[in-house]
Amino acid sequence: MTISVAVSGASGYAGGEILRLLAAHPDIEIRTVTAHSNAGQPLIDHQPHLRSLAHLTLQDTTPEILAGHDVVFLALPHGQSAQYTEQLAGTPLVIDAGADHRLTSKDAWDAFYGGEFPEPWTYGVPELPIANGKQRDRLAGATRIAAPGCNASTVSLSLSPGVAAGVIDASDIVSVLAVGPSGAGKSLKTNLLASEILGSANPYAVGGTHRHIPEIQQALTDAGAAGPVRISFTPVLVPMARGILATSTAPIAPGVSDEQVRDAWESAYAGETFVQLLPAGQFPRTADVLGANTALMGLAIDRAANRVVVVTAVDNLVKGTAGAAIQSMNIALGLPEATGLSVNGVAP
Repeated sequence: MTISVAVSGASGYAGGEILRLLAAHPDIEIRTVTAHSNAGQPLIDHQPHLRSLAHLTLQDTTPEILAGHDVVFLALPHGQSAQYTEQLAGTPLVIDAGADHRLTSKDAWDAFYGGEFPEPWTYGVPELPIANGKQRDRLAGATRIAAPGCNASTVSLSLSPGVAAGVIDASDIVSVLAVGPSGAGKSLKTNLLASEILGSANPYAVGGTHRHIPEIQQALTDAGAAGPVRISFTPVLVPMARGILATSTAPIAPGVSDEQVRDAWESAYAGETFVQLLPAGQFPRTADVLGANTALMGLAIDRAANRVVVVTAVDNLVKGTAGAAIQSMNIALGLPEATGLSVNGVAP
């Protein structure tokens, strides 16, 4: 069976990555690509690396054009996806790569986004531990999926095993991330110009203001946090086009041994294809996951500070966004979960 797909925001980074991955998916026919200001132009003019899709022309992003497909991906800026929800009611599966449908708390939405609170959709990070299972259990048969924020899913995957097992204290989390600028999208912004970021590291959204914070809190609460989830979260732009390297730490719970700490992560991700814990003493590089739907993590136990340290590398456009969306699509449609996705990165 061939599954027809439309991708909105197809001229952007997230939309382009969704298309790159879908182009290799054996069950998918990419039938429609849409954009806003670039409508009417050949897709290949904006995504010149997508040679197999050179026959496609960008159309207007309207409900009428997006409707009539088996799956619609919305790769739109914050605040633009929710307007299509009702008008795509007849579409069997809609996947939002934006933020509009990720949060379940109206208070969190009001504090970090504002405006009308959209309906929460099923969260698209299959490997996340939740009470009595994994998030993939909720994705099976889902018809509306919210793909994750790249920083949020990286930190959540890093720490949720420890929260679920009760071996860390979620009230004192510190996470610092080195982030590539492609996560900010393709629109022109002065702070993302090459002359601004080359040879420099630039912190942003410092002091608890980043919009991915409530998403992390939501995921770790779902993992079974016994009390409030408090996190100091600091992303830093670094001069690499893709990638996130997240260093997250949290206190080790009283009476927990080193073996219990490591076992929590080993047990959580045993058998997972796309989330892999490295052997003790090894830590990942962003280069190791370039182009892959893989989250690689290393774990250290700092007894002098009585904290666990988790270092996780992902490609923000793949495992952080497009890969997670397609992995979740596969689960929702009953396809093999890894279809169209690679665990292997590109090197050098």
